[in-house]
Amino acid sequence: MSRPPAEFDQFADSYHRMHAENLRASGEQPEYFAEHKLSLVRRVLGEGFALPILDYGSGIGNLTSRLASAFPNVHGYDPSTECTRVARERAPSAQFHEHADALPERHFGAIILANVLHHVEPPDRPALLDRIRTLLLPNGRLIVFEHNPLNPLARRAVATCPLDESAVLLYPWELTRSLRRSRFANVRRDFIVFFPRPLARLRPLERFLRGVPIGAQVCVTARAPS
Repeated sequence: MSRPPAEFDQFADSYHRMHAENLRASGEQPEYFAEHKLSLVRRVLGEGFALPILDYGSGIGNLTSRLASAFPNVHGYDPSTECTRVARERAPSAQFHEHADALPERHFGAIILANVLHHVEPPDRPALLDRIRTLLLPNGRLIVFEHNPLNPLARRAVATCPLDESAVLLYPWELTRSLRRSRFANVRRDFIVFFPRPLARLRPLERFLRGVPIGAQVCVTARAPS
């Protein structure tokens, strides 16, 4: 990752506050975005999905805790020991892994990368995606969430967030191209998060805007080779 894990350790206890301050312009708290991601994960995986799910780059467990409330077999991994400590407290039913090298191969039915790749140096991204592919079962699902640099508010949020000081955003076409180069199949890209809280009544329209490249975030899904 662009920042050593120890640097993220210092943010473990202040992460939620800093994240909330950074999202103030949206009118929402971090919980809204975690719930939104959960709803998309449930839509992709379907009800009754019981295979192991890995939240890779789980941070302090914002999404992991919600996944653990919705699915029976949830795992988390983050290179920051202190962030993982907080995540364990928030998601006691999830299984957390201390070292990336120890993650079991061909084990997970789904892996989620939620705003992880922009923290990875661009030259290191292909190796990470290749590694993620080896962790998935054949035809396992990969779900990637990333900020959309085509959206000026998303760019501003990243530029002003101390957690993203060294972030390098991916353009949507870079993300889909990278997954295909890492031999993922059925790559699909949707733009998400269009309306701030003052326009919340318009959010039901978002499902019709998935192809419009102005959403604040991007959700890309793919499958591991069979």
